[in-house]
Amino acid sequence: MKHTLLGWSLLAAACTTPALAQTPAAPATTPAAAKPATPKPLVLPEAPKGTGRLSGTVQDAATKKPVEFATVALLPPTGDTPIDGTVADDKGRFSLRGLAPGVYRLQLSFLGYAALTRDVTVTSGTTDLGSLALTATAQQLGDVTVTGEKETVEVKPDRIVYNADRDLTNKGGVAADVLRKVPLLNVDLDGNVQLRGSSNIRVLINNKPSSILAGNLADALKQLPADQIASVEVITTPGAKYDGEGTAGIVNIILKKNNLQGVNGSVNAAAGNRSSNAGGSLNVRRGKVGVNTNLSSYLYYSPSASTSERTSFDGSAGNVVSRLSQNGSGDNLGGGAYGRMSLDYDPAKNHSLTVGFSGSLNRNHSQSDQVNDFVNIAGPSPSQLFTRATENTFNFSSYDVNTTYTRTFEGQPRREWSLLAQHSRNRNLQPYSLNQYENQFTATGLPNYRESSDNLSRNLETTLQTDYTHPIGDKRSVEVGGKAILRRVLSDYQIQTATGTDAPFVIDQQRSNVFDYDQNVAAVYGTYGFPLGKKLNSRVGTRLERTDIVGRFQQNDITRFTSGYTSLLPNASISYTRKPGNTLRLAYSRRIQRPNIYYLNPYENRVDKFNISKGDPTLDPEFTDSYELNYSTFVKGSVLNFSLFTRQTNNAIESVRSRSGETTLTTYANVARNHTYGASVFGSFKPTPKWELSGSTSFNYVVLRSGYLNTTNEGLMYNLNLNSTYKFTKTLSAQFYGGISSSRVQLQGRAAAWNYYSMGIKKTILKEKGDLTLNADNFLTDRRDLNSTVSTPLFNLEQHNYIALRGIRLAFGYRFGKIENAPPKPRRSIRNDDQKAGETQGGQQ
Repeated sequence: MKHTLLGWSLLAAACTTPALAQTPAAPATTPAAAKPATPKPLVLPEAPKGTGRLSGTVQDAATKKPVEFATVALLPPTGDTPIDGTVADDKGRFSLRGLAPGVYRLQLSFLGYAALTRDVTVTSGTTDLGSLALTATAQQLGDVTVTGEKETVEVKPDRIVYNADRDLTNKGGVAADVLRKVPLLNVDLDGNVQLRGSSNIRVLINNKPSSILAGNLADALKQLPADQIASVEVITTPGAKYDGEGTAGIVNIILKKNNLQGVNGSVNAAAGNRSSNAGGSLNVRRGKVGVNTNLSSYLYYSPSASTSERTSFDGSAGNVVSRLSQNGSGDNLGGGAYGRMSLDYDPAKNHSLTVGFSGSLNRNHSQSDQVNDFVNIAGPSPSQLFTRATENTFNFSSYDVNTTYTRTFEGQPRREWSLLAQHSRNRNLQPYSLNQYENQFTATGLPNYRESSDNLSRNLETTLQTDYTHPIGDKRSVEVGGKAILRRVLSDYQIQTATGTDAPFVIDQQRSNVFDYDQNVAAVYGTYGFPLGKKLNSRVGTRLERTDIVGRFQQNDITRFTSGYTSLLPNASISYTRKPGNTLRLAYSRRIQRPNIYYLNPYENRVDKFNISKGDPTLDPEFTDSYELNYSTFVKGSVLNFSLFTRQTNNAIESVRSRSGETTLTTYANVARNHTYGASVFGSFKPTPKWELSGSTSFNYVVLRSGYLNTTNEGLMYNLNLNSTYKFTKTLSAQFYGGISSSRVQLQGRAAAWNYYSMGIKKTILKEKGDLTLNADNFLTDRRDLNSTVSTPLFNLEQHNYIALRGIRLAFGYRFGKIENAPPKPRRSIRNDDQKAGETQGGQQ
């Protein structure tokens, strides 16, 4: 094609490919014979009008997913000058109207795909061409086919996608390393994840929950190797199809999966001073049946150090009554394995079935010593000096089994029905033992106090879901569905104490119990998408959820409590497309945040006798209303995305610290009302064909108010990041990532600011079947101080946790096998995103 529509040139520029200007023209019997001396827009007579309509859907031939914003041109039987044209929408759909009956040629094109041209006949009515497949341009490297590359970050109408497999600094790392580089996300040095300043997010794996994420998210992100992650999606205003939980949004981790015919696979290994891993994949597809397997193992090691200073007041005159100093150090060693397998079967045309299994094991062992110096100035408690030696063990195992049936309909590419089921289970055992040495700065001699605990938690979950999408004409659609989540959690905790070296252990009845918790959620939803004009589209939807809860304490007399509530969660969006690739979108959503077992578990963690933490089983859910204005544009090969947003959360669950005598208690409560106002900017550029730059920044002003605690705290938070990749040659490339995050505003204080950076260089070897990657993380400093402050009328607390971050990894990967382009159909998966996830502080599993 010699010319393109003028509006399409912006789209082509966004894909970093130069494009020539093009203007719609009338049919011509012969192409222009000469070019003008100076470039000018080509003005051609209007095409003949009629009542014919031509529609269809552009898909990727390999994945069967829509090719968003593909260029569609209608050509005469001979010649290359287009008669009419358009750009496909975000679902790959297109429609040409007002056409005169006759024979034409239709041409489809998009960067990274071979252009498709086919003959079409237009009648006086509607001609639906169905699905039209574009094949990714590819080159054969030995026995492995490598397709055209995506950008590291892609901006789509309702989400931002970070293609992790394009980022070589991820090699040999873990999921937390990947999420640090995702636009709009903020992952601190402990692995806690925030989206636009809020930790109220839901993290999914392959569009569904995973038992590996059911407990402590920060720990879970250390168990998933980065080499298994294909991409990460960030959805800030989810529609009604998603569960109502996740007030700040949803983070969806997409794992790698090979859908091509033949037998192929890969092996990989990485060795480093902070973490090491090894794994492999094997994929087999013959005709209608495909099997995908992946197995990874990993090790990690980290020393630790911490200090804490607490000053307590009498509360009235503000006089100091006591001071507490704590200094600790220790070592942490862990490892485990993560594996998954899926079976795809297409029994007949328009029918597909998927059965999947995934499981994980994690073992962690840590030893630490903590010196405690409590000085009584005016309070009733005596001064104390002692050292505690603590040994912790973390044993975690989980598995997920799921199945999906998808039914599509011939000649109706947007009509689909799916039925899904999933069963998940995890088991988490966290025993510890400690010895206390009185009046000593070291853990030597005979202990005067001993304590041990067996803390077992289990989570059992069964989900059933159905979804149906029905198109109405070319641009309207209705989506409906229903879902049931049956969840059962158990916490069995027992504390044993002994005074003296030889005294027997005795169960502490006040600190031991069995707590089980049933939470059943039933939901239905509906969404209607419709145009409001040629360039204006809208979606409205609502989700109705019913939650029933039963909790029981089984120690001595059984204590039982129940709760139930119905939630209506509406959402709406309206988008205006001024020209292809330039979209303005306004969205609203109301979402719910239910506390999970991490926040509910009443188990008291007294490993540190001066700082106790526990959950609260009586917590209520919190509700958030979110508004977002988003604008995306493509300018001369660059992608730009701007957002303004605000959130209001009522009945917010916050971490609350209180003091009683010498002890500080940390728990959770519905005590606050939060307002967040923010803006974010993301950009992706290519200064040269070999150099790619991307970066994002977000600013959030947070106002936290609690009438219950008579406390108000507010302030500005921000985070910045930059990602740069340079290709020296076809087989040699380098990459840099850096991020800065300000301190975080909390209800009773602030948490530390931090920064993180990494560099990597990759060399392709072995006839381009293998990769050798060297990565260095935070190499200028040995450790970082993750500090926080808490201020209340009764005490001030300053804590420092020193995290070892300097790391170096050498990773090797090798691909093998022969593949062919014959992919299966797209398949849906379950998304459970209905609970508030825990952080590393506070409650227990």
